[in-house]
Amino acid sequence: MDQILEEQMIRGAAEMGVSLSPEQVEKFGKYMDLLLEWNQKMNLTAICEPKEIISKHFVDSLSLLTCGIEPGTKMIDVGTGAGFPSVPLLIARPDLSVTMMDSLRKRLTFLEAVLEELNITAELVHMRAEDGGHDLAFREQFDVATARAVANLSTLSEYCLPFVKKGGRFLAMKGDAQEEIKEAARALSLLGGKEEKTTVVAFDDWTHRIVIIKKVSTSPSKYPRKAGKPAKEPLK
Repeated sequence: MDQILEEQMIRGAAEMGVSLSPEQVEKFGKYMDLLLEWNQKMNLTAICEPKEIISKHFVDSLSLLTCGIEPGTKMIDVGTGAGFPSVPLLIARPDLSVTMMDSLRKRLTFLEAVLEELNITAELVHMRAEDGGHDLAFREQFDVATARAVANLSTLSEYCLPFVKKGGRFLAMKGDAQEEIKEAARALSLLGGKEEKTTVVAFDDWTHRIVIIKKVSTSPSKYPRKAGKPAKEPLK
């Protein structure tokens, strides 16, 4: 990573309340190199310009730290894909206990290489969210769940809230979320969640919202519904 990119990375992290060491900046550079190398043989990201990777992947992921994630937080990243937001969070906050879940084995193979190269630790789970949400090893075991998937809030809530213990939070990374929050109100209630607040974060050319949903009661055992159902028929 050249000096201009390093400065962008340091500046972006600082705007999200994170001070990066030279070693951490180096790890972000290695992560970018691996992402671009593996992206030539498998579809990991449509964003391939280094400045955009820093802004729209790395700094965007670190924006979750503006939500006050405590040291030692047990977190699950549902549908982790190429490792966003979990790998940037682990680089910046190695104290976090992170589970990365994805339905595609090849993505997890990439992430195994990333974890080894960066010398960071996470649990990798090859499983669909709809199945993982019923597995007692994961159901209501986490302080925080997050997902960066492109899906409406009702669908994301059904994927994520069953993983969150009572008193924990689901952090949904969205664009303009107000209409989605209204549409998802009943789904949140059914799943044991309640909107706590929505924060606005911005960096360079993007602005987005983080919808913070508190888990106020246990998710009924019938949720999440069987594979494919939450996406095809979102709760209303």
